[in-house]
Amino acid sequence: MRALSRWLGLMAIALMLGVTAAEAHPHVWITARSELIYAPDGTITGVRHAWTFDDMFSTYALQGIEAKTKGAYTREELAPLAQTNVESLKEFAYFTFAKADGKKQKFAEPVDYFLEYKNTELTLHFTLPAKTPFKARQLALEVFDPAFFIDFKYADKDPIKLVGAPADCKMQFQRPNDGTASAQQLGEQNFLNGESSNFGAMFANKIVVECP
Repeated sequence: MRALSRWLGLMAIALMLGVTAAEAHPHVWITARSELIYAPDGTITGVRHAWTFDDMFSTYALQGIEAKTKGAYTREELAPLAQTNVESLKEFAYFTFAKADGKKQKFAEPVDYFLEYKNTELTLHFTLPAKTPFKARQLALEVFDPAFFIDFKYADKDPIKLVGAPADCKMQFQRPNDGTASAQQLGEQNFLNGESSNFGAMFANKIVVECP
């Protein structure tokens, strides 16, 4: 149980570290990939994430977890840790924030979640269903940690995919270091302002999907 509670403890620390922006800096690094999921009628039904944790955090999280094969962990052996991970993410809105045509959208609790261990790193896979599936001429999605305890970096290859989206939908993706020109092209006014007007928002990954 102590091993499985580590995630919760680390996330609690994130809140404390995020009290002052000047002191905020990442302690966990995640390489991310995401998929936006569409129904056949063009309705957005959810977001599917795959988050790969840095090897140091992965090693720490695995302490106390027994594996039948040394140096290898099955999904079944990692299932309790995966459950702890997704349950603890709820308090942080799963670090996933969406607006449809300027209106904030909510997500239900994760489904289809599991942990995968490969090359000394853990990858958390999970799907966030939209609380109410919706259509949008413009979807604005941000992924970031407001406290900047976790640094999200999207993979260089295939960072974002549209699954089942109408053929005429167009996507733009802005990494945190893409610059102000790109941010203006994406229409910053469409991203979160209220809760995200904090230090971590400076490092947000921003996705915009426009469908006629």
